Amino acid sequence: MKTYLPKVDDNQQKWHVVDADGAVLGRLAVQVADVLRGKNKPIFTPHMDTGDFVVVINADKVVLTGKKEEAKMFMSYSGWKGGEKYTSVAQVREKYADRLITHAVKGMVPKNRLGKQMLTKLKVYTGDKHPHAAQQPAKLEIKPRS
Repeated sequence: MKTYLPKVDDNQQKWHVVDADGAVLGRLAVQVADVLRGKNKPIFTPHMDTGDFVVVINADKVVLTGKKEEAKMFMSYSGWKGGEKYTSVAQVREKYADRLITHAVKGMVPKNRLGKQMLTKLKVYTGDKHPHAAQQPAKLEIKPRS
C-alpha cells in the first residue's frame, strides 16, 4: 500500500475556536493536537502538515483532575549548577495560564521541525476574546469523558 500524498490544493486550512472553560487539560490537549496534525481529515499524511489553526480561549479556566493542581511541578533548568527551578501548576496558572495548554499540546505533537511548525498554528488566550474574528473560526466541540 502506498502513502497518500495530498496535493497543495487539497489542503484547505481552516480555523477552529475551542472554549477551555471546564475542560480537562489532557483531554483538551489530545483533541487540539489531533486537529493541529490534521488527523481529523481524510487527507492526513504523517510527514506533512495537513492540520488546521486552533484558537483556545478561557485557558485560565481549564481543569486538572485529582491533586495535580498542588502536586504537579514544572521544572526548568538554566544550565548552571543549582539552576533548577520548580513551579507548581497553581503558580503557572496565576502568571501564565496559556502555558498550561501550550505545554500539554507540545508534548503531543512530533518532536521535530514539523512539530514546531504545527505549534505555530496554536493560539491560546486567557480571556474569552481573541483577535482572530476575521478568519471566521468554527466552534470545535471538545468531546466529554464517556
